Amino acid sequence: MKKKFAKVVLSNRPDLCEYQCNGAMAAAKAYKKKPIDIANAVVEQLTGEHANPVFSEVVAVMPGFINLKLSEGFLADYMNGMAADEKLGLGEPEKKETIIVDFGGANVAKPLHVGHLRSAVIGESVKRMGRFLGHNVIGDVHLGDWGLQMGLIIEELRDRKPELPYFDENYTGEYPAEAPFTISELEEIYPAASGKSKVDEAFKERAHQATLKLQKGYPPFRAIWKHIMNVSVADLKKNYSNLNVDFDLWKGESDAEPYIQKMIDTLEAQGLVHEARRLVVDVAEESDTKEIPPCLIRKSDGASLYATSDLATIVEREEDFKPDRYIYVVDKRQAMHFEQVFRVAKKAGIVKPETQMVFLGFGTMNGKDGKPFKTREGGV
Repeated sequence: MKKKFAKVVLSNRPDLCEYQCNGAMAAAKAYKKKPIDIANAVVEQLTGEHANPVFSEVVAVMPGFINLKLSEGFLADYMNGMAADEKLGLGEPEKKETIIVDFGGANVAKPLHVGHLRSAVIGESVKRMGRFLGHNVIGDVHLGDWGLQMGLIIEELRDRKPELPYFDENYTGEYPAEAPFTISELEEIYPAASGKSKVDEAFKERAHQATLKLQKGYPPFRAIWKHIMNVSVADLKKNYSNLNVDFDLWKGESDAEPYIQKMIDTLEAQGLVHEARRLVVDVAEESDTKEIPPCLIRKSDGASLYATSDLATIVEREEDFKPDRYIYVVDKRQAMHFEQVFRVAKKAGIVKPETQMVFLGFGTMNGKDGKPFKTREGGV
């Protein structure tokens, strides 16, 4: 009998047997025999002196079905074998992949709140499952440490403590080794600064300029940034440890900074960027069923954006790990952003065409107002 007729499926009558084969019905026409005669011939091969130890009972029933009941002894031996195996009978993958799982994504200088649990727990689970399957899985927290919140903290600190040497343009000495704030003070400074920026345009502009100066390497602001990182990361590590979540890499957006120019040079060499002062890449494709806007890579004032650091981070990861797969565990509001980033990475040849780039989105944790929790608004 041809193999195509020998397909075994789960039984639709589990009260009678675990598996069934309906191939005799299809074979009847090909062999010009009654289905029940074909079924009986197959049963004869699987019983008697040729009995298969996998089955306790093999029966042909009208009009030509074959019912297969598993042997309890076979099942017991199989399960005992699984229990004794280190990986419960799971074999090694055909191809061992290197997989980057980007999860956690906490912003420094902000306390973790209940909304951060999802990325942490889902990402940790994906990382552990990948490792159990036999892959080389690398977890990266990818901290938010290079955006506007840094400028907001710097300028709020200036307003509160203008006497600090970081704000004295004539200061030429070493900057203090000790941070000018505790973790609790730091976690109060950010929401206060964020609130102020919503009502004070001048303060908001100062924060933008401070962020830009930080990103361009201004030493006093880099010194404050290092204090923020040291104080905040130590606290984050403690909190993630309490959740039994750990990361192989404690990288942040700032680590992508040295790779940004290389990434932009690659885009320009491919002829993908346009607009003189700011850099934009078109990522829409003819097959799209919804509008995919162009991806803004850099603002006209030279400031970096999330897309800038995310793409530069991919350049860094390709140099360091050459991953076969990327998995980003981020809330679903970022779906469009990552679709744009993935498309730019593929179009520019930053990653190979066959590299899998997966956005694993999840829902948000919302307050009583039905809106997602926001640290900068306080009360979480």
